[in-house]
Amino acid sequence: MPASFAPHSGAHTERQRSDSQPAPQSFAPASRSTRNSQASSSSVRSPKPHNSTPSAHNFGHTGKPSSGATRAHSKHRVRNIILTIIVVLALVLGFGLISTYNWVNSNLHKEEWLSGASDTAGTSWLILGSDERDGTTGALDDTPGERTDTILILTKPKHGPSSLISVPRDSLVQVGDEMLKINAVMQQFGKKELVKQVESITGQHIDHVAKLTFGGLTKVVDALGGIELCYDQDVDDEKSGLQWKAGCHVVNGTTALAFSRMRYSDPRSDFGRSDRQRQVIGAIASKATSRSTLMNFGKLKKTGEAALGSLTVDDRSTPWTMLQMLLAFRDASGSNGITGSLYWSDPGYYVDGVGSSVLLDDQRNLELFKQLREGDHAAGQVGSTSEQQ
Repeated sequence: MPASFAPHSGAHTERQRSDSQPAPQSFAPASRSTRNSQASSSSVRSPKPHNSTPSAHNFGHTGKPSSGATRAHSKHRVRNIILTIIVVLALVLGFGLISTYNWVNSNLHKEEWLSGASDTAGTSWLILGSDERDGTTGALDDTPGERTDTILILTKPKHGPSSLISVPRDSLVQVGDEMLKINAVMQQFGKKELVKQVESITGQHIDHVAKLTFGGLTKVVDALGGIELCYDQDVDDEKSGLQWKAGCHVVNGTTALAFSRMRYSDPRSDFGRSDRQRQVIGAIASKATSRSTLMNFGKLKKTGEAALGSLTVDDRSTPWTMLQMLLAFRDASGSNGITGSLYWSDPGYYVDGVGSSVLLDDQRNLELFKQLREGDHAAGQVGSTSEQQ
């Protein structure tokens, strides 16, 4: 009988001990009369035989679990331990994600950019590189104020390839009765007007805006430990400070900035620079979402701090939309993405008071972005830059 079900009389307890193990030495042997009395008492109680069938609890005569019960119990313990570990890890990960989300969100510098235009298919971002005077603009020109010399439109359709399209900085636009280049619109007419001009050119609603200063680009590249860039010509450009040997090189932030700004030594001028700017942004997005970065918390935190310190976004942006933007950048810059420029009809169109400008081809651009946002365009190169190559 299992110990847990044994009667509490001393006689029966003594009998079970004698069946299973010797009596402790500290106890003296019982007398004959006592043993006879115990035997009589035991016969009255009719205990189960020594070799009787185990009880429903699968215990043997020794009061210990059988091997089958032990294995089942062990499996349950292992399962419970694993479940506990999974729950703890899920809680830690959840708290970590919430903490990271809140940290990023609290450090996003938000401003009112969006025009309020009617929504269109897919998700689109207006990406701006600003020459805001932060000590990194060099001697490109002596134009006062802030210019958006890098203008990119990133589009992620619900289905189909993502696209990254450059807007030439000298694109001719009209605000009211005034003609000007698009890179001067923000300075003269404000942020929302620049968004409206881009929406007018593309026929596409802009969902989000992100503006990065040139100094921020330098810091982000350095935080990532450098990025790989390729250019097939030797360059010695005094204006941008770029010193380059033809080929592919892993570069630091200073060289990446010069690479993205150089145009005077480029035979394709601003159009070649637009291509290299897309290459720089694509390389940053690829490195930032790589396994080596995502698994390195120190590098990831340093990169995040560098980007957030130089980034301005629209007031509807969140850490989630920023992550979507980064992934769309990576996809658009990959082999299955779409990159290129707007279409133009005259890249040297002269206007009094404005100078040499890029006259855009409105109908081709509207048709292009209709296909891009609906996911109908094939992957590859698009725009007038691709036609010149």
